[in-house]
Amino acid sequence: MTYQKLNEYMRIDILTVLPEMFESPLGCSILKRAQQKGLVEFGIHNLRDYSTNKHRKVDDYPFGGEAGMVMQIEPIDRCIAALKAERDYDEVIFTSPDGELFDQPMANSMSMLENIIILCGHYKGIDYRIREHLITREISVGDYVLTGGELPAIIISDAIVRLIPGAIGDEQSALSDSFQDNLLAPPVYTRPADYNGWRVPDILLSGHEARISEWRHEQAVERTRRLRPDLLK
Repeated sequence: MTYQKLNEYMRIDILTVLPEMFESPLGCSILKRAQQKGLVEFGIHNLRDYSTNKHRKVDDYPFGGEAGMVMQIEPIDRCIAALKAERDYDEVIFTSPDGELFDQPMANSMSMLENIIILCGHYKGIDYRIREHLITREISVGDYVLTGGELPAIIISDAIVRLIPGAIGDEQSALSDSFQDNLLAPPVYTRPADYNGWRVPDILLSGHEARISEWRHEQAVERTRRLRPDLLK
C-alpha cells in the first residue's frame, strides 16, 4: 500500500507551556532531516506568550472546587487565532487520554494533511470550552496519564513525518513496518550470519525472493497471532 502526498510539505504547529521539551526530539534523526529537506516545518509556540497576565500565567483554579489547575481559554484562543490568520489548518488536535487511540492507519491518513495544530494539555486539563469550540480532533497515545501532552505530540509528529515521501532513505521501509496491514513486522537480521552459534534463518541467505517474501509474511502472521492477536480480529 502506498500513500501519495499531494502537497509539497507539511507544517505542524505545537502549542505548549514547555517549548524546551521539543528541542532535542526535533533536532535529530528523521525529524531533523525532514526539516532540512523542506518536507516539514515545525512551529513551537509558548502559550505564555499569549497570556495577558503580568506573570504570564496560563492556568487558574477550576470552578466547583476540584483539585488541580486548569489551562485557561484565552491564551489558547489567542494563539490559535493568530495561527489561523496566517494559514488554513486541516486539524486542530488536542492530545488527551480520552481521545481516539492513535494507531498506524491514523498516522497514514494524517501524513496526507498539509497544516495541523497540536495543543498539548497540562496541569489538570484545559477549559472544556476549548474542546467544544476550538478543537477538531482529540487523540490519545494510550490508556494512561502523562504529565502533559508534549510527549504525545512528539510521538504523533514522528509517526506521521516519517511517512512523508523523502523523509526516510528507503520509502518502502516505512510501508513494511509493524501495523501496516494490521500485522506486526517479521524478524530482521544483519551480518554476521552466524554469531556464537546463533544463525540467521537459511531462507534469508538463499537469495530466492519469492520464498523470502512468503517466509516474511508467515512470520508476520505468526508473531501477530502470538503477540497481538487482537489485530487479527
